[in-house]
Amino acid sequence: MTQQDYLIEALKKHFGFDTFKGNQEAIIRNVLDGNDTFVLMPTGGGKSMCYQLPALLSEGTAIIISPLIALMKNQVDAMRHFSEEDGIAHFINSSLNRAAIDQVKSDIVEGKTKLLYVAPESLTKDENIEFFRQVPVSFYAIDEAHCISEWGHDFRPEYRRIRPIIDKIVRRPLIALTATATPKVQHDIQKNLGIMDAKVFKSSFNRPNLYYEVRHKNKDIDREIVKFIRANEGKSGIIYCLARKTVEDLTKVLNINGISALPYHAGLEQQVRSENQDKFLMEQINVIVATIAFGMGIDKPDVRYVLHYDIPKSLEGYYQETGRAGRDGGEGKCIVFYEYKDLLKLEKFMQGKPISEQEIGKQLLEETQSYAETAVCRRKVLLHYFGEPYREANCGCCDNCLNPNKQVEAKELLISVLETVEAIKDKFKAEHVINILRGKETSEIVSYEHDALEMFGTGKNEDEKTWNAVIRQALIAGYLDKDIENYGLLKLTPEGKKYLQNPVSFKLTKDNEFEEDDTPDETPVRGGGSCAVDPVLYSIMKDLRKKISKRLNVPPYVIFQDPSLEAMASNYPITLEELQNIPGVGAGKAKRYGEEFVAVIKRHVEENEIERPEDLRIRTVANKSKMKVFIVQSIDRKVALDDIAMTKGLDFNELLDEIEAIVYSGTKLNIDYFLEEIMDDERIEEIYNYFKESETDDLETAIEELGGDYTEEEIRLIRIKFISEMAN
Repeated sequence: MTQQDYLIEALKKHFGFDTFKGNQEAIIRNVLDGNDTFVLMPTGGGKSMCYQLPALLSEGTAIIISPLIALMKNQVDAMRHFSEEDGIAHFINSSLNRAAIDQVKSDIVEGKTKLLYVAPESLTKDENIEFFRQVPVSFYAIDEAHCISEWGHDFRPEYRRIRPIIDKIVRRPLIALTATATPKVQHDIQKNLGIMDAKVFKSSFNRPNLYYEVRHKNKDIDREIVKFIRANEGKSGIIYCLARKTVEDLTKVLNINGISALPYHAGLEQQVRSENQDKFLMEQINVIVATIAFGMGIDKPDVRYVLHYDIPKSLEGYYQETGRAGRDGGEGKCIVFYEYKDLLKLEKFMQGKPISEQEIGKQLLEETQSYAETAVCRRKVLLHYFGEPYREANCGCCDNCLNPNKQVEAKELLISVLETVEAIKDKFKAEHVINILRGKETSEIVSYEHDALEMFGTGKNEDEKTWNAVIRQALIAGYLDKDIENYGLLKLTPEGKKYLQNPVSFKLTKDNEFEEDDTPDETPVRGGGSCAVDPVLYSIMKDLRKKISKRLNVPPYVIFQDPSLEAMASNYPITLEELQNIPGVGAGKAKRYGEEFVAVIKRHVEENEIERPEDLRIRTVANKSKMKVFIVQSIDRKVALDDIAMTKGLDFNELLDEIEAIVYSGTKLNIDYFLEEIMDDERIEEIYNYFKESETDDLETAIEELGGDYTEEEIRLIRIKFISEMAN
């Protein structure tokens, strides 16, 4: 029997498959021949088989070093499912008690166990090292090997201690496996593990069945996600969030909208996490909302979508998480919600870390930003990041290829960039190159005398976004390279030098625009609703508002502001409960003024046979934010507002933002005790009367009308008093 026949027979016997996938057979042969092996294989490519089958066919026990308890449990359960003997696979980690560990060791000594999964922390314990020295080890497998590299998306310092520890136990062949590694990360892994001579098996990173899309993240993100899940009813999906609180809040929103979802994050008890994971795998629920703690090694083939509520910290992390979609080769939608503010938050999290770590983190974020904002084929950008060229002009399976932006000729812009990089001798980052072209006299440019360069200021007519797009697309085209070891310095490639000698047409696709929405959460919305406004209904409601305002002798905006009417004329709320979900309308306002409005809307909908959108009303979780409760209770106790701000670490204007959000949504607050301390009655009365007679509550208009006699803070405080008394 040939070795190939022997391996295929073993594959069929142990796993029920007739053929190997991709490089699996070559990798398994290399491991069985006793060679060090490095495997770079995308999620869903069948990495586990590369060490599972050799372990079953080798004398002794293979030690599999794995980073997550959930991953180990999943792998061990799968191996036991394939075998008649439970002892065939075990794990040792912190979740086991002493009796369970003794049972594992007994099975190993008796020769029953072919695969032993250990966490790196368990590997380093003296008692375990002593035990492993007595075990016939067949080989070592390092799963999720990118954890070794500081440049990887999930760096774990304990992973860097693996080589010295296994040298203490016994030297045996080693196989390192990862789904995500740039050339830099790959080199780092091999160097740290001492396997520079290992045979490298690198599979293509292209997953043709995955669809990639980036959407602008706005206040309606929860609505958009509920709508998306309803449109994909019955399908399995994962939603990744960066913060545990976001996981909990979003899960509640999904649940009250009739979607079966469970949370998964490190703050939950181990048992709860395991139960939630199992319910997802067993399809008792369709959606898991998780931090990145979820999913490593989870072999669920039919995940149909992976949504990212927040932009990930790195493209490696993003690629691995999206790789959990469509592992069976079927549909897999990968959608990330992006806003620039999220990048700034992630940068803030890095403050206080060592400078080198901050520098690495910042570069990884820049790559993520490039992916999010580019209008070039997303597949091409991802594959380029992992060092793999993609030659197709249009992949036909990403948002940019399905809705391409217009291209413009940018030969001269590219020449300017390449000449600048050459002039500064490949020693600076993209930001510095752009500052030279735009003529910015930064301290760095002046100190290096780059303001004296011929190209200084020649590109000031183009904005920063355009220059960024030129550089990003020059990198993908191979005219520039980014030296990641040296903080992302731009270097001219041989191709770039050739281009300067013989320039040809260079078509630039301008980056996508992601307009920022600076409206603070839950303050009155200063823009239209999310859909097209029904002009007839809007006009009817404005007349109704005027009628009510005359009857109550208050300005119309006290009833409902224009943006609230626009949202009503877009979403057609026909019950008080639905009305409460309109921006600027809380329970108090809905109860006080809502009856007449919903009656008018209902009549309009019926008379005109208007079909309301299915996702008309996304139920929201009642906001019981600790901050709001604290503010309301403090004002009830007559605590000075500046003391409230100090206690919560807010500046005074931030506190006023919070208080405005509370009163505009219909809650009554009495701040007279504070006003009496800081303002005399006459000043209070004059501002109050202004709002009583004004047609608008706009702050800038008020400052202008009141002639500069009052501070902005005073005007805001009286506006809060006025809205609270007159509208609530």
